[in-house]
Amino acid sequence: MKRTDSPSPNQPEEKKPKLESAINTTMSQEKNKEQKELFQSVGDIVEEQINTEKQSVSNDAPRLTGAADAEGHPVQEIDSLCMNCHKNGVTRLLLTKIPYFREIIIMSFECPHCGLKNNEIQPAAQIAEKGARYVLKIEEPQDFNRQVVKSETATVKFAELDIEIPPKRGEFNNVEGLLTDMIENLESDQQARKDQQPEVYDKINQVITKIKSYLNGEPNTLPLTFSIDDPAGNSWIEYKPNEPSHKWAMYDYNRTAEQNVFLGLISADQVEQQHQKELESKRKATSNNISSTLQKSESESDNPKSTGFVSDATEIENLDNEVHTFHATCSSCYKPCETHMKTVNIPHFKDVVIMSTLCDNCGYKSNEVKTGGEIPEKGRKITLKITDPEDMARDILKSETCGMKIPELNLDLVPGTLGGRFTTIEGLLTQVYEELHSRVFQEQSDSMEQETKQNWTVFLARLQDAIEGKIGFTIMMEDPLASSYIQNVYAPDNDPNMTIEDYERTYEQNEDLGLNDMKTD
Repeated sequence: MKRTDSPSPNQPEEKKPKLESAINTTMSQEKNKEQKELFQSVGDIVEEQINTEKQSVSNDAPRLTGAADAEGHPVQEIDSLCMNCHKNGVTRLLLTKIPYFREIIIMSFECPHCGLKNNEIQPAAQIAEKGARYVLKIEEPQDFNRQVVKSETATVKFAELDIEIPPKRGEFNNVEGLLTDMIENLESDQQARKDQQPEVYDKINQVITKIKSYLNGEPNTLPLTFSIDDPAGNSWIEYKPNEPSHKWAMYDYNRTAEQNVFLGLISADQVEQQHQKELESKRKATSNNISSTLQKSESESDNPKSTGFVSDATEIENLDNEVHTFHATCSSCYKPCETHMKTVNIPHFKDVVIMSTLCDNCGYKSNEVKTGGEIPEKGRKITLKITDPEDMARDILKSETCGMKIPELNLDLVPGTLGGRFTTIEGLLTQVYEELHSRVFQEQSDSMEQETKQNWTVFLARLQDAIEGKIGFTIMMEDPLASSYIQNVYAPDNDPNMTIEDYERTYEQNEDLGLNDMKTD
C-alpha cells in the first residue's frame, strides 16, 4: 500500500515554471529600470545637472594654503588650465595692500607638468578719476630695489637709456627686475639675429651692455630717471619717507579723450560726437567775448598793411611775395653774413616781418619777428585757457615788448625774453624748456643747493607735462604795443576760451618805449 504524502514524480516539473517565472520577472524589472534611465523626466535631468555643477564648483573653489602676507591676508590657490600643455596647473591668489598706494591682487601660476610659470597683478580698485605719472631719480645702486607696480595700461620710460616699455600685462616687480626682464627678452633671439641680421645683433648688444652698466653702477652712468605714466592711475613706485623730495615725485593729470578710449571708458564715436557738440557750443558763444578785432564790419576787416611797395605793373617790389636778402655783420664772430627778410600776413591780425640770419663762418643762427604798421594807441592783453592738447598747435606771435605769464606753472617771461618769436604754443614752451634746461639748470646744477635743484626739477617736470598736453593751463600775454597774437581757431567767430583786452598804456610804459619824446609833426 502506497503512502499518499510521498513525493510525486511530477513535482520537479511543477517547480520549473515557477523558477522561470521568477527569472522573467527579474529581467523585466531590469529592463524597466533601463527604460526609466533612458527616459528620465525633465525635472530629474535638471536636478542631476545642478548637483553635478555644484560638485564641480566645490572642486574648483579656492583653497586656503595656510600662507599669508605680513598683514595676515591669506594666500589661496585654485586649479586652472595650463595654456602650454593643456593640463591642470595651480594658480595662487593674494589680495594684499601696498602702503601709500592701494589694494592689488597678485596672481602666480605654475604648471607641474611642463614647468610653465607666470606672474601677474590686477588692481583691486577701480580706475582712478585722473591719470598718474610717477618719477624716480635713481642715484645709487640701492634705488634699483624700489618696488614697482606696473598695470596693464602703464608706459614705463628710462630717460637716459632712451628705452620705453609700452603697455602690456601688469606685474609687481622692482626696477632691477624690469631691466633684467628686458635684457632676457633682448637676448632670447640674439643667436638667430647673429646669423641673419649681424647689424641688428651688434646694436642690440650695445643696448644690453649699456643697461648692464647702469645695473652694475659703473662710473659716469647714474643718475637714471625712471618714470611710469598710467592713465588709469593704478601704477606705483615705492615711496620712502624722509628721503629728498627730488628723488620721488607723483603728478595727477586729466585724461585725454584718446586715453579714455584706450581704457574703454568711452568709444571713439562718443569722442567724435562730444567734439562736435563742443564745436557747436563754442561757435554759439560769441556774445560774451570782448575781442574788438573781430567786431568790425566786412569792409573794415582787412588786415592793416605795413608797406605800400606794391607795383601795379610788376611784382619786383612786392614785399609780400619776395624774400629779401641784405648783407650784415655776424654778432658772434663779426664776419660778413647775410640776413633774409620776408613779410607775412597773419589773418585777423596784421603784417609781420620775419628776419633770419645765418653765419657761414661760425654757424651762428638768429631768427626774429617784428610787426609792421603804425604804433597803436593802446596796449593789448590776451588770455587763453588751454583745455585740450590740440590747443598746443595754435600759432602764437610773441613780440620783443611782450611779457608772458602762466600762473599754473609759475612761469613769468619778462619783455625781451627770447626776442620775437612766431611759432606754435608747443614750440614756444619747448624753446623755454630748452633754454632753461641747457643754459640755466644744466650748467649750474652742480653748484646749486639741494633745495634749489629740487625746485628746478619739479618746475621742469611740470613744464614738460604742459608741453605734452597732460595738464591744462592759462597763457596771459601783455604787450604795450599790441604786437602779439594767438591764433583764433574759430575765426571769423569768437573764441570762448580767449579774451582780448585793450588798455591805456601808463606813462612809465610810454617812457620805456620812447614814445613820450617822439614827435611826428
